[in-house]
Amino acid sequence: NGSGKSTLSHVLMGHPGYEVTEGEVLFEGENLLDMEADERSRAGMFLSFQYPFAVPGVTVANFIRMAVNAHRKGGPDGEDDPIRIPEFRKELQAAMELLEIDKSMSSRSLNDGFSGGEKKRAEILQMALLEPSLCVLDETDSGLDIDALKIVSDGVNALRSPGRGFLVITHYQRLLDHIVPDTIHVMAAGRIVKSGGKELALELEKNGYRDYIADAA
Repeated sequence: NGSGKSTLSHVLMGHPGYEVTEGEVLFEGENLLDMEADERSRAGMFLSFQYPFAVPGVTVANFIRMAVNAHRKGGPDGEDDPIRIPEFRKELQAAMELLEIDKSMSSRSLNDGFSGGEKKRAEILQMALLEPSLCVLDETDSGLDIDALKIVSDGVNALRSPGRGFLVITHYQRLLDHIVPDTIHVMAAGRIVKSGGKELALELEKNGYRDYIADAA
């Protein structure tokens, strides 16, 4: 707790509450710090919030369609025209089937009255339609019961591909039982103090963070 994980995710996405005073963040050869938040999103970045906001009166389908159109406007493919509604509905339905999401969710107000699991599934659905190349999941397991955790993890695993990376921020091995990582990084006091394979997470589960926190201090 308090090591800077969420701060890192917010800085990567261009949260206006943070000012980076030195250094650079290179993504696909470009410095993210030179881009506004919307430009970072169009460049292929995606953030899954720890606590997603509710947007009463705006349906999941309309919200995602607006996001898709914002991506198309000024995007690298030069497609400025809004996506046609029949095309969008077809893509949305295919994504919901892939992620095993009930079709009724698309007509509900975004996150309004959603359970923790439903909020996370809505974000995974956004991810599927926006097709980012780097997905930052900030404690996506927060508040999820075992069934919801598996559903969300299955959605993430369904979207894994050689052209898409995931930065999964978590405290717990239980998420990594479902989303098996390629590399583990341990953060303490704002720095990465240890990196290793998936077995490092098992070591942390057994021994805790105490030694790494002491080293960082």
